[in-house]
Amino acid sequence: MNAPAPKEIFLKDYRQPDYRVTHVDLNFRLGGEATRVHSRLTVHRREGAIPGIPLVLDGEQLTLLSLKADGKEIPAHDAEVSDTTLTVPLSEAETHEIEIEVEISPAANTALSGLYLSDGLLTTQCEAEGFRRITYMLDRPDVMATYRVRLEAAKDDCPVLLSNGNLIESGNLEGGRHFAIWDDPHPKPSYLFALVAGQLDCLEDNFTTLSGRTVDLKVYVEPGKAPRAAYAMDALKRSMKWDEQRFGREYDLDIFMIVAVNAFNAGAMENKGLNIFNDKYILADPETATDADYERIEGIVAHEYFHNWTGNRVTCRDWFQLCLKEGLTVFRDQEFTSDMRSRPVKRVEDVVLLRAEQFPEDAGPLSHPVRPGHFIEIDNFFTRTVYEKGAELCGMIRTFVGDAGFRKGMDLYFERCDGTAATVEDFVGAMADANGRDFSHFLKWYSQSGTPKVTLDFHYDGEAQALDLTIRQETAPTADQKEKAPLHMPLKLGLVGHDGAPVALQLEGANEAPEERVLELTEAEQSFRFVNIDGPVIPSVFRDLSAPVEVSIPMSDADRVHLMKHDPNLFNRWEMGRDFALGLLEKAAVGDGTLSAPDIYFDAMRRTLNDKDLEDDFIAMAFALPSYKEISQHLAVVDPDKIFAARGALARAIGSHLEEDFLKAYDARADKRPFSPDAGSAGRRAVKNRALAFLLSADAKTHAPLAARQFEMADNMTDVMGALEALNHVDVPEREACLDAFYKRWADDPIVIDKWLRLQATSSLSSTFETVQSLESDPVFDIRRPNKVYALILAFVGANLVRFHDAGGAPYAYFTDRVLQLDRLNPEVAARLMSTQSAWRRFEPGRKALLKAQLRHIAETEGLSPNLFEIVTKTLGSDH
Repeated sequence: MNAPAPKEIFLKDYRQPDYRVTHVDLNFRLGGEATRVHSRLTVHRREGAIPGIPLVLDGEQLTLLSLKADGKEIPAHDAEVSDTTLTVPLSEAETHEIEIEVEISPAANTALSGLYLSDGLLTTQCEAEGFRRITYMLDRPDVMATYRVRLEAAKDDCPVLLSNGNLIESGNLEGGRHFAIWDDPHPKPSYLFALVAGQLDCLEDNFTTLSGRTVDLKVYVEPGKAPRAAYAMDALKRSMKWDEQRFGREYDLDIFMIVAVNAFNAGAMENKGLNIFNDKYILADPETATDADYERIEGIVAHEYFHNWTGNRVTCRDWFQLCLKEGLTVFRDQEFTSDMRSRPVKRVEDVVLLRAEQFPEDAGPLSHPVRPGHFIEIDNFFTRTVYEKGAELCGMIRTFVGDAGFRKGMDLYFERCDGTAATVEDFVGAMADANGRDFSHFLKWYSQSGTPKVTLDFHYDGEAQALDLTIRQETAPTADQKEKAPLHMPLKLGLVGHDGAPVALQLEGANEAPEERVLELTEAEQSFRFVNIDGPVIPSVFRDLSAPVEVSIPMSDADRVHLMKHDPNLFNRWEMGRDFALGLLEKAAVGDGTLSAPDIYFDAMRRTLNDKDLEDDFIAMAFALPSYKEISQHLAVVDPDKIFAARGALARAIGSHLEEDFLKAYDARADKRPFSPDAGSAGRRAVKNRALAFLLSADAKTHAPLAARQFEMADNMTDVMGALEALNHVDVPEREACLDAFYKRWADDPIVIDKWLRLQATSSLSSTFETVQSLESDPVFDIRRPNKVYALILAFVGANLVRFHDAGGAPYAYFTDRVLQLDRLNPEVAARLMSTQSAWRRFEPGRKALLKAQLRHIAETEGLSPNLFEIVTKTLGSDH
């Protein structure tokens, strides 16, 4: 008999806890096989709660050793212990002191949630509900307490003992043991608790705040790797300065620490004063990290630091409000990277991610609003919708009120909510009140799922010299919601004349005539008239994608090319080239895969490549072809073979038509200067490596030696990977030789060798599935390590459209086996792998039937974790 389905939790059922915990004393006697945790909780009954009501604490996988309430021991038969809770009987007093001692086994914790042991390092991950695997607690974000933590361990095993806050005491003990006591004076929810104990090296620096305080900065890494943390330290210092300058936010403790660990489910965690990172997002030097790695490190270090205010000082009332901290902090880290690098290029990167990952999520069976209304496992909702679409909502508010208005709103938000657990309404309300705006309609974005489609029709009235614009918005029903309402959104608009010059936008009845306007859309259909338009113009709409929507506008190829050359908005220049390519690919993919592209397209791309006024990083983005996922979103029925054929044909055609131009571009960007990760240098390398990839697409046999020579001569990982990526999809001897050489050089470096695994998992060569299976036996792979699973299995399943979706279906059975195997080890990773198949219904009938059979097999397996159960049942929907 199958076990009952896990319980679903609903936003509408939120209620305050009967008790709040205001202070926590923790005493850890650390050990890998067994750790004892003694906790002392100061508990207050909420006003209005029933006096004497029992205290129900969360706890999982804990061995209860002792329990006291108000100094009196509670016998085991008087305390109700279940698999998930501890119920403590209390008197009618308002304040209580609860003492609990438990034992846990970090070594047995393969889920990497709570306190776990890996490579001799004791590490915590408490978001979202990991603290309950450490000790019993009101483990919810609206219970905020101050913490004092005493750590004790064998000094030889754990010379470094770290926790949140400031170090107030440390010393040696008998028997080769030592201790450290940490105090965090800022109230925080339990998900922000952290400890790390083990053998680590430290890179140290300091930062002087705006008010003149000195903050010690420490980045802890695996022994011997401290030099590779230098860029992360630099990014941290720049983040601290930027947050002071841009938002007036100063750091509030005496010390800020980062710890880099290899065994980690996610990217990083913003624990108060002690950020814990997946080490691939900290460690970098020219020899081991690509330019993309440097940019990711910069952005993620900034993101986690910015959480100190948007997430820690102001946290979320409940997990349904997750977007309040994550969406806002993604927006902030996007702004930081835009200021550090190129704003147009950063916007392009963010929109590429949004369309490839979040738009499909909105259109599939896992669709949910930015603020979900219900869930089974909150771990399943750290999604692109919550993060990236949540950031887009913040960006729309900024577009409405401007930079200064957004800063005013943030200041008011912090003034009102500092030290509290807040809601979406608190944030949007602060933005509205600070700017004298009504955002009640805008709030619908947080509760309505789906991607709106906006259709624009322009008509030029030559006699009246007026341009009429009709705009319609519609959001299709989604898996979780059938009824949709019009949304409040900004439309950033410009006009470009046929001479290439911007045209003034004067609304009928208005006096001002700017060259760019923001129109506010609120209805299903709206019309606008622009006057004093002397001749036909070409509209440039939704500049910078001013709202997360799909845009439909009639436009000729000639008009697209005109905007590619003349639009003053660089994002929309890129957008026109992208639209042109997508149109060609869609037409080929619904046919037999044969591509037909006009010369006007290749001429426009040549002009972009050779445009001296464009930055190299923009040129490189302009030549990034739409991904398989993005192409699939534009097709009613997905046939992987046809998409693969179409995309390959376009790459070959661009490479052939621009072969001489690519060779010149490659030679012109051969950089003899010392490596620098700055945006300009990275842009030069990006264009060079993009050119190399197109050259091999056009004629692999002729240009493979060029790639092999770059691999051999490269003095940085960006060019090494550029050569390997160019060779990865072509069956030439140079590919195998370079991959073998890479393995011999980097097999002992876990971060770098993951690049080698991912390359082979994403290759389009016909032997890839067999290669993936064989690599599972290689010493560099370990299925217990999330990074290894992501590099090999997730990359193959989620990013290799043509080889994973082999028409014979063998990879589907492999997928099922790995999902079920991982669910027994690490449910969070298993659910992440499962979510890659949410688009199964859109495939052609043969693959659709094969996928359905495997998904049903997973769903019918007994003993699924709640994480996997939720994802697979939603993915199957009515077919479950």
